[in-house]
Amino acid sequence: MTLAVYAAAALAEIGGCFAFWAWARLGRSALWLLPGLVALALFAGLLTRVESAAAGRAYAAYGGVYIAASLLWLWLVEGARPDRWDLSGAAICLAGAALILYGPRG
Repeated sequence: MTLAVYAAAALAEIGGCFAFWAWARLGRSALWLLPGLVALALFAGLLTRVESAAAGRAYAAYGGVYIAASLLWLWLVEGARPDRWDLSGAAICLAGAALILYGPRG
């Protein structure tokens, strides 16, 4: 369930941020900001659904998922294929995220 929540949160966050990017950097209408705000609010709400006793740990682990999802966005939406360094970095981040979220606690 945690991975599904993180995936949905990443889509909402990246989509919301991209709406602002489209308005500010690509010259799109200010109307792009409305769905961007909704998506960012959805992102924040989704992160509260992660099974973790501490918000900071849930957010830290999400960082790795965000990096991997951002590279997927780069490829699928922006049409730029990630290179081996992008993929290697994402793999390291995902391993770190898993360690943070699922590591044994004393």
